[in-house]
Amino acid sequence: MNLSTLSPAKGSTKNDGKRVGRGQGSGKGGTAARGHKGAQSRSGYSSKRGFEGGQMPLQRRLPKFGFKNINRVEYKGLNLDTIQKLAEKIKATSIDVETLVKNGLASKNDRVKILGRGEVNGKLDVKAHAFSATAKAAIEAKGGSATTI
Repeated sequence: MNLSTLSPAKGSTKNDGKRVGRGQGSGKGGTAARGHKGAQSRSGYSSKRGFEGGQMPLQRRLPKFGFKNINRVEYKGLNLDTIQKLAEKIKATSIDVETLVKNGLASKNDRVKILGRGEVNGKLDVKAHAFSATAKAAIEAKGGSATTI
């Protein structure tokens, strides 16, 4: 071992880039690589979100359109094939929203709408917040009932 082979332990030293503002000889003295005057040359500068140097920002250049209807009612859609699978799995002739929540098909705050994809194999009594016309017809064709709650 000699002095020319010594080096710091791995990970003990960091090279965090150039040291600015440490004299003209470093090449990064004087303005410390910040240019002359202006907001970005000052300490504590931070630009606003979306600021584009005085150019009209993108979110102000684009037009506003559309609206959100505050009275809109969102439904969780469930198809007949899903309802039929559940009925076969739990061997039920009656299905309501509590059953759907218990089996993870809807959350307790969801409004449930039964949609018409698939078919019902036997008599099934279904209670939900809404039904599509095809779903209601398919359930009642097999002798079941589609009750809106």
